[in-house]
Amino acid sequence: MKTKAVRLYGKKDMRLEEFELPKIREDEILARVVTDSLCMSSYKAMLQASDHRCIPDDIVENPIIMGHELCAVIEQVGAKLSGKFKTGDVFSAQPKMYFGDEITAPGYSYTTYGGNATYIIIPAEVIRDGYLLPFSGDAHYKASMAEPISCIVSAFRSAYHLAPNNKDHIMGLKEGGSLAILAGCGPMGLGAAEVAMAMTPRPARIVLTDIDEYRVSRAKALLKSKNGVQVEVFNTSDVDDIPALLGNNFDDVLIMAPVPQVIELADAISGIDSCINFFAGPTQKDFYARVNFYDVHYNYKHIIGTSGGDIDDMKEALQLIETGAVDVSMLVSHIGGLNCAAEATLNLPSIPGSKKLVYCGIDLPLAAIEDFDKLGQTDPLFAELHKICAANNMLWSAQAEQYLLENAKKI
Repeated sequence: MKTKAVRLYGKKDMRLEEFELPKIREDEILARVVTDSLCMSSYKAMLQASDHRCIPDDIVENPIIMGHELCAVIEQVGAKLSGKFKTGDVFSAQPKMYFGDEITAPGYSYTTYGGNATYIIIPAEVIRDGYLLPFSGDAHYKASMAEPISCIVSAFRSAYHLAPNNKDHIMGLKEGGSLAILAGCGPMGLGAAEVAMAMTPRPARIVLTDIDEYRVSRAKALLKSKNGVQVEVFNTSDVDDIPALLGNNFDDVLIMAPVPQVIELADAISGIDSCINFFAGPTQKDFYARVNFYDVHYNYKHIIGTSGGDIDDMKEALQLIETGAVDVSMLVSHIGGLNCAAEATLNLPSIPGSKKLVYCGIDLPLAAIEDFDKLGQTDPLFAELHKICAANNMLWSAQAEQYLLENAKKI
């Protein structure tokens, strides 16, 4: 079977190509990819190419398929897997996988397994070790949001506070405490607020900050207090004394941008027995910021960093999404077809908005949901998509996805 896929040959060298997939073996699965969400991790991988620990050295001769936030449908099941999987099953996938000392991931390590493709082959070891995860939600794009949500689940599960003996760790966010999400009005910050209100233990107060008024306004419009958690959003761009505005006794702080000033703000607003998570991944290896280690010693301030989630985090993320406990629709700001995936990945940091969602079976330029109305003046597809989104607070939805898949040009 032929597939079309975005393949990585070297640093900044991505190509949309058609090629022949081999016939699946009896312990493999052929799948059709419906959606893949573009991730900043893919941008960093594209810049590093074989310098990345999960990308093979021989990608010039054997290019890998990009994309790891995928949702796909099973098309064909190998003979040994009969009865365990069936055609039509929908699944998501755990990106980071461990096979002994080896770490691999779709979108990084495989020539036939990645999210930016029309058809893929799921390797035997992925299936054998349980990294293929069923999804029963009402829209494919929601499963593509599970990987970023799993990273947030992991971050919150990794937070810790001290028992009265000051030795034992109580894992998770501080029950009934306060959580600050700094530089947090982007997609991951919004997702973090949603997850924090859905998980247990959960805080009583969540504060998000940002310096971009568009993101701040969008966060205020989309995030609603629920489950007994009060949500507040602040634009801190012109604030001289941010701790005076926010308070300086936060129990948990999530840092969403690798900026020294943001880290120093986290240090300034965190209280006794607080947990600061440096969630944002820097690209430079000599990255430093000033932190008061007097507080680390005498006030039990904890500093951690998390990257990605494991299989249990992914399962919890999928459950939160399937049950509607977390609304991932607010994470999506753009949609497009497979034809735009390479260029969008290359320019990801400079494209405003939140998550860029690729529908791998269609041909469509990358378009912001907020531009659907204008685009709809000349294109009836966007006119109808605008009507659907406008009825849903300008958010992507299962209805919008269904209309797109039924009416968009196939790639």
